[in-house]
Amino acid sequence: MSPTIRLPGADGTIAEYRVREPGSWHRSPDPPANRVAFAAAHVAADPLGDNTPGAPASVDWDATLAFRRHLWSHGLGVAEAMDTAQRGMGLDWPAIRELIRRSSAEADAVGGRIAAGAGTDHLPTDVSSLAEVAAGYEEQLAVVEDAGAQVILMASPHLVALARGPEDYHEIYGGLLDQVREPAILHWLGPMFAPALAGYWGSHDLAEATESLLALLRRHADRVDGVKVSLLDAEHETRLRAELPEGVRLYTGDDFHYPELIKGDGHAYSDALLGVFAAIAPAAASALRALDNGDEAGYDAAFGPTVPLARHLFGAPTYYYKTGIAFLAWLCGHQPGFTMVGGLHAGRGVVHLAHAFRLAGDAGLLTDPDLAVARMRSLLEVAGVDQ
Repeated sequence: MSPTIRLPGADGTIAEYRVREPGSWHRSPDPPANRVAFAAAHVAADPLGDNTPGAPASVDWDATLAFRRHLWSHGLGVAEAMDTAQRGMGLDWPAIRELIRRSSAEADAVGGRIAAGAGTDHLPTDVSSLAEVAAGYEEQLAVVEDAGAQVILMASPHLVALARGPEDYHEIYGGLLDQVREPAILHWLGPMFAPALAGYWGSHDLAEATESLLALLRRHADRVDGVKVSLLDAEHETRLRAELPEGVRLYTGDDFHYPELIKGDGHAYSDALLGVFAAIAPAAASALRALDNGDEAGYDAAFGPTVPLARHLFGAPTYYYKTGIAFLAWLCGHQPGFTMVGGLHAGRGVVHLAHAFRLAGDAGLLTDPDLAVARMRSLLEVAGVDQ
């Protein structure tokens, strides 16, 4: 019989919860046939590292790389050094650079697919020219390509601060896309994930920003693999993907509506580059295999129970979703402790984490229920919750 645990609720009560048996998930290193799917992976912190806010990141490289092997073992690609990995929230450029190099070498060794983010987050805050922004991008782009990963051009708060309008975005991105060795992925990250990115592509008006992006894509379609859209707006994403130039993918970054966006509407569909896939990898892999087999009921059965968990993890303030990703990795035995670089494990309270435990259990994602319960009890004890 599966174990039980007493969990606190938002109403101040404590109730017994029985963990369901883990799902019978599909597992194969072969990627799905009908969708491209990346999981944006987190980093595991060194339990003996300082990792206080503002301190240089101290990474547990063994656990971090083992987690990537876990994702590849389910046939998912790894989107490396993205916001899930705490870029801008504890992970500094020296650690990012090392992460990209180590993960790319690991991908090469196991035959896994990898793409990695190139941005400008190593630049000082007082950058004063677009030329400096371009040079910053180029420095990181070289690191990604030299490591052998596909380039993801991340959104830049430096560019937001300096751009006078869409033409400045087109100048910077056009120059970068002219340089990439292979078609790149662009990333439109909304302000709910990073408030400093409000007004990206040169306008706070969504329709105008969208047209700016489309103009860029039409001009450089042969240099763009796809665009990852993280706006949590399914209707906008559906409209945008219908307007994309031929051959340019829409990688959904919508951690609220991914099942319907990936399934598609009979005319078009989204591929996936999702932070939540790091938390639900077994279910995501099983759903995509079912889709390959034309089993829509199996697809819905695998993905459906994960949606309440995803909506909870990515609830406001959304940028703290990373705490829940690392928490679930710890519960499932993918890292030795629930600590994060920059001290971000304090980003969510114990009641939030207890509900994440329930929802992961309901979705069959606690792959070792006894371990998960033992670890959750230890966290509750430290938090002062009576068991």
